[in-house]
Amino acid sequence: MLDFLAENNLCGQAVLRIVSCGNAIIAELLRLSEFIPGVFRLKDKADQQKYLDDLNEGIYIQQTLETVLLNEDGKQLLVSAYPLPEHRSTALATQAAMLYVILYFDANILHTQQAKMREIVDKYFPDNWLDSLDDASPACIGNENTFLTLSPFSSGGAPATLYIVHSFRDKDYTDANICSKANRYAAVTERVHTQVQQFLKEGCLREELVLDNIPKLLNCLRDCNVAIRWLMLHTADTACDPNNKRLRQMKDQILTDSRYNPKVLFQLLLDTAQFEFILKEMFKQMLSEKQAKWENYKKEGSERMTELADVFSGVKPLTRVEKNENLQAWFREISKQIMSLNYDDSTAAGRKTVQLIQALEEVQEFHQLETNLQVCQFLADTRKFLHQMIRTINIKEEVLITMQIVGDLSYAWQLIDSFTSIMQESIRVSPSMVTKLRATFLKLASALDLPLLRINQANSPDLLSVSQYYSGELVSYVRKVLQIIPESMFTSLLKIIKLQTHDIIEVPTRLDKDKLRDYAQLGPRYEVAKLTHAISIFTEGILMMKTTLVGIIKVDPKQLLEDGIRKELVKRVALALHRGLIFNPRAKPSELMPKLKEMAATMDGFHRSFEYIQDYVNIYGLKIWQEEVSRIINYNVEQECNNFLRTKIQDWQSIYQSTHIPIPKFTPVDESVTFIGRLCREILRITDPRITCYIDQMNTWYDIKTHQEVTSSRLFSEIQDTLGTFGLNGLDRLLCFMIVKELQNFLSMFQKNILRDRTVQDTLKALMNAVSPLKGIIANSNKVYSAAIAKTQKIWTAYLDSIMKVGQMQILRRQITNELNYSCRFDSKHLAAALENLNKAILADIEAHYQNPSLPYPKEDNTLLYEITAYLEAAGIHNPLNKTFGVFFCAGVVCRRPADQIDWLPLVLGLLTLLKQFHSRYTEQFLTLIGQFIRSAMEQCTSQKIPEMPADVVAALMFLEDYIRYTKLPRKVGMNL
Repeated sequence: MLDFLAENNLCGQAVLRIVSCGNAIIAELLRLSEFIPGVFRLKDKADQQKYLDDLNEGIYIQQTLETVLLNEDGKQLLVSAYPLPEHRSTALATQAAMLYVILYFDANILHTQQAKMREIVDKYFPDNWLDSLDDASPACIGNENTFLTLSPFSSGGAPATLYIVHSFRDKDYTDANICSKANRYAAVTERVHTQVQQFLKEGCLREELVLDNIPKLLNCLRDCNVAIRWLMLHTADTACDPNNKRLRQMKDQILTDSRYNPKVLFQLLLDTAQFEFILKEMFKQMLSEKQAKWENYKKEGSERMTELADVFSGVKPLTRVEKNENLQAWFREISKQIMSLNYDDSTAAGRKTVQLIQALEEVQEFHQLETNLQVCQFLADTRKFLHQMIRTINIKEEVLITMQIVGDLSYAWQLIDSFTSIMQESIRVSPSMVTKLRATFLKLASALDLPLLRINQANSPDLLSVSQYYSGELVSYVRKVLQIIPESMFTSLLKIIKLQTHDIIEVPTRLDKDKLRDYAQLGPRYEVAKLTHAISIFTEGILMMKTTLVGIIKVDPKQLLEDGIRKELVKRVALALHRGLIFNPRAKPSELMPKLKEMAATMDGFHRSFEYIQDYVNIYGLKIWQEEVSRIINYNVEQECNNFLRTKIQDWQSIYQSTHIPIPKFTPVDESVTFIGRLCREILRITDPRITCYIDQMNTWYDIKTHQEVTSSRLFSEIQDTLGTFGLNGLDRLLCFMIVKELQNFLSMFQKNILRDRTVQDTLKALMNAVSPLKGIIANSNKVYSAAIAKTQKIWTAYLDSIMKVGQMQILRRQITNELNYSCRFDSKHLAAALENLNKAILADIEAHYQNPSLPYPKEDNTLLYEITAYLEAAGIHNPLNKTFGVFFCAGVVCRRPADQIDWLPLVLGLLTLLKQFHSRYTEQFLTLIGQFIRSAMEQCTSQKIPEMPADVVAALMFLEDYIRYTKLPRKVGMNL
C-alpha cells in the first residue's frame, strides 16, 4: 500500500487526490445539508423511484466497478489490528461498507453472479448483517436471492445503518443461530466488563503490569470494542426497517437473547473509553521517556558490574569476598558489553540483553556466588535493569496505532445520540461523571480519522475546512450532552428565585431586636443554602473535565460551562418575555401596567439570583446577565424591524444570533413578530390620539370621554425596570421604523391624491396665486381659504391620521429619552457628564471647522460620530424631534383648521417631524403661510370691527407658539412672520 501511494507512483497519487477531493466534497455536502430545498429531499415514493430509475440507467455514474469488488490489494492495516478470526467482520467493516455502495452501481452482480455474492457475504458478513456508512440515501435493491436495504439517514450527515440479508445464508439466520450469536456477545460483554472494571481499580494499571501484559490488554480492548460495536449496531432503533418483517423479528430476538440493557452497554462504553484513555496516556508518556529510561537502566546495570569487578579485585573489601582476577575481568567485560548496547538497533540490543541475563544467571550458579548475599543482590539488580531495558525497548508506537484502530467509534456517530439521555441522567445523579465522559468524547473523535486520512496524505488545502466541520459537529454534541448541567442548575435557580422573591423578606437597615426572629426565616434560608450547594456541585463536575482537544477545536470546560449557562439563561429569559408580554386588546383597563409589573418582578428575580450564585459557580454573573439580556432584546428588536425592511436580516447575518447560544424564536400570536412589537403596539393602542388627550405639562394621557388617566411617564419607568436601558432603546428604534413607515404612507397618499389629481393641483395653484406675495395681506381671506378647503376636503382626513400617528410616536420617543437620560444621570453620573462634555466638544469643533475650513473635521472613514451617536441615544442625550428619517419629497403645504376632538400636541409634533424631513425652505414657506393667514384674518376682523379673535387665529397662534418652542427656534422668527 505504501508503494502504491509513493510520490513517484503517478497512478497512486492521482487516486489519492480523487479520494481526498471526495472526502472534502462529502464534508461540504454535510455542511450544506441543513439548507436542502424541499424539492430535493425525495420525501415521497414517486421521487425516490424516479431517482432509482435514473440510477439504474447510469445517469450518475457510467463506469463498471466489477473489477474492484474482491481485489486482494485492498487489505488495510485494520486486518493486522484484528488478528483473531472472530473479529474478521469488524476488521473488514470499512471495506464492507464500500462494497455496499459499490453494489448500487453494478446491479448485475446482485442479480446474476450468485457465487460472487456468496463470497462477499461469507467474507464480510460472517456473523453480522449490519454495518455503518458515513453517508447514504434511502434505497432498496435486490432480487429473489439477495436483499440489501438501507435505513433512512439523518439530515445531519451521521452514519446510516446497513442491512444485508442473503438467502444463501438462511441457515445462518435461523432463530437458533441468531440466539447463539446474541448469547455469545452477551457473555463476552459480561466477561470483558468485569476485566475492564478490574483494570480500572486504583493502582492496578502500573507501568510494570502494562509492559508485561501488552497482548492481554490489547485483547481485552479488542473484545470490548467488538462487543460494543455488534450490540450498538444490531440493537439500534435504525436497525429495523419497518417495512421488513424478518428484520424486525431478528432485532426483537437479539434484544431478548442478548439481555440488552442500554445502561449496561453505555457503562461498558464508558469504562472501555476510560481504559483506552489511561492506556494511551501511559504509552505516550512511556514513549516520550523511552530512550532516557533505557539509557538510565543501561548505565545502572553497567555501574553494578563495574562495582562487582572492583569487589573481586580486592581493592574494595567486601565481607568474605576473596580476590578473583577471572571474575574481575569477566564482570568488567560484562560492563563493557552492557554499555555497548545500541538503542537505535533495538532488535540486536534485545537479543544481546537476553544473552547477558542468561550469562549473569550462569555465573551465579557455576561460581557458587549464592553464598554471598551482597554479590547476589548486585547480580539481581543488574538482571532487573536488563529486564527493564527489554521491557522499555519493546514499547513501540505500533501499540498506540493498534489501540487507535481498535478503539474506532466512528460507526456510532449517529447511534451515540440514543445514549444522550442516559449520559445526562448519569451527570444529574453524579456530576463527576463528566470526567469519564471526557474519555468517551475523545473516543468518539476517532470518527474524524477516516474522512481526514486521505485528505492529509494528499496534502490537500481542504484539510482545515473538513477538520473544522467534523470537529464542530462533535463539539456541538459535547455541548448538547453537558447542557444538562446548566439545565439542572437553573432548575435549582428557579426555586431560589421563588424563595427570594416571595418567601424571604429583605432585612431593613435598622431593625428592632424583637423582630429579629421574624426576619431570620431559618427554614427558607436553609433551603436557599441547600440549593446553592447543589448548584456548586454541578459546576464542580464540569470543571473537573480538563481542557480537551476535540479534533482541532480546544474545549475549555470553564468556557463550556459559561456557554451552557448563557444558553440556558437565554432560553428561559426569552420564554419568560414571550409569555409575559402578551396583551388582550379588548381588556379594559389595559393589561399593560399589571403585566409589566409582573414581568419586572420575574426579571428582578432572575437578576438577583444570578448575582447571588455567581461566586459559587465562578462566573461573572452580572456581566453575563447584561450581555445576554441585551442580546435577547436587540435580536427581537431586529426581527421586529424586519417587517419594515425590503431586505430582511437573516439569523446567520444577525450580530446578535449565535450558533452555540441561540436565541429561540416563537410563533407570533398577533401581527407582531416578537414581544417587543406587542409591547410597542399595546402602548400605541392605549395612547391613540383619537381616544386620548396628552397633557405635556403632566406627562400624562387622559381618556377624551371619561377624562380618566390612561397612563403616564410611570409607564416608561416600569419598562426600564422590566427591560432595562436596552429595552427602552430598542423600543425607540422600533418607533423610528414605524415613523418612517407612516411618513412613507404620507408620501404615497400625497402622490396619489395631489400629484396625480389635476383638480387638486389646480386648486392649490389657484390658492398660491391668490396668496402671493406671501408677505402681503389677502383681501377677503375668509372666502379664499374656505373655497380652497372645500375643494380639497377629501384629502385632509387621511393626512391628519398619518400626521397624528407620527406625532403620537414622537411623544413616546420624548418620554423614552427623558427616562433614559434620568436613569443615566442617576445610575451613571460620570458617564452622563463625560458624554455631554464630549458631545459639546465635538459640536464646537464642527462649528469651528465651518467657520474656518482649515480646522480639522472627522473624515468619512472616521466612525467617531456614528459611535458617539449610539452612546448619546442610549443615554438619552439627544432630541428625538431633530431626527431625520431619509424621506424626500417636494411640495408646498398649506394649513388647515384642526377639527374638534383632536389631540393638539401629536398634530404639532407630527407636522414638525414631517417638515424636518425636507429642505428648510419648505418650513419657512409653511410658517410664512401661517403668518399670512393670521395677519389677513386679523385685518378682516379689524375692518369688520369684530371684537373677538377668531378661533382659527387662536389655533394658528398656539400652533406657532408650540412649534417654535419644540423646535427651539428664536421667538423673533415668529415675530417676523
